[in-house]
Amino acid sequence: MRLLIVNAGSSSVKLRVLDAGNQVLASRDLPAPESDEASDALAAFVTDEADDVRAVAHRIVHGGSGFDDSVVVDDAVRDQLDALAELAPLHVPPALAALDSVRRLRPALPAVACFDTTFHRTLPDEAAVYALPWEWTEQWGVRRFGFHGLSHRYASRRAAQLLSRRPAGLRVVTCHLGSGASLAAVHGGVSVDTTMGFTPLDGLMMGTRSGAVDPGALLWIQRRHGIGVAEMEDSLDRQSGLLGVSGRSADMREVIAAANDGDERAALAVRMFVHRVRTGVAAMAAAMGGLDAVVFTGGIGEGSPLIREQVCAGLAFLGVDLDAAADHIVARDDADLSRPHARVRVLLVHAREDVEMARDARRLLGTR
Repeated sequence: MRLLIVNAGSSSVKLRVLDAGNQVLASRDLPAPESDEASDALAAFVTDEADDVRAVAHRIVHGGSGFDDSVVVDDAVRDQLDALAELAPLHVPPALAALDSVRRLRPALPAVACFDTTFHRTLPDEAAVYALPWEWTEQWGVRRFGFHGLSHRYASRRAAQLLSRRPAGLRVVTCHLGSGASLAAVHGGVSVDTTMGFTPLDGLMMGTRSGAVDPGALLWIQRRHGIGVAEMEDSLDRQSGLLGVSGRSADMREVIAAANDGDERAALAVRMFVHRVRTGVAAMAAAMGGLDAVVFTGGIGEGSPLIREQVCAGLAFLGVDLDAAADHIVARDDADLSRPHARVRVLLVHAREDVEMARDARRLLGTR
């Protein structure tokens, strides 16, 4: 069963055609489909490269309270998805634009929506519930949803394979580090804690997103400086993170280069990013009562030996022991980067959200 995979992020859409063994037959990365040029490129790919696919799977970042699992998209489901846009304004609108474009091009093609929040539905209440007025939780559904679930699910399954272990009992912290970044504590293949919260804005420092900030500071800024809701949202989502601190770029490669050239703000941005990932890994390990492996995935996680090395350097007390020589060898394949006798393994896993989306699509559509 050949599948079209449409993985829409905040600034790009990754298109893949997978065969029955999840081998990539065709691929293209496009800017988010918000311009005529991007829409034309999406249409060309669907026509030229995906003419013989049997179904399409779309990544939708936020499933809200209404979607506990991936779902076949019909008109009723499509109407429900509109309500999710305000929960992830950087991600859901481009994803829905891509979904609508493919539906117009191939109206008879079965479509499956795959949610990044599904994997984290297993969070225990002590990890998912906020210490807020109870009616906010009970009546409004305010809770920790968690994100990057497709990536965390794949990385944790792949970690078990690399370690030749069954998922049962395995304690893994998966580090999805890219323009968006989050950690997950995965115990026995199940997510038990994560850093992102009600929206993808919470948790780690990211490319343009702030991550966790004292809400009191935001209230003070609004009162003292008259910042409205729209301006605050834009500042936290698009003007913060690596870009906000460095003043240079949201791209970690450019920030590291500037830091190496002596830019103090860029160097601070790198140190802040490492600090938040390192302390987050320790917190995730505490949620599981121990740690067997740390997995790096995503653009930064896969592409930056420096970030991996600096994160791991502060985790020796947990048993993490990265082999620096192995770490600086560019790995095309998934790899164990640990020293031979390290108690906690450090793994590099190339992100394959497309594989998880394909699994869900085949399960829901009754084909394998």
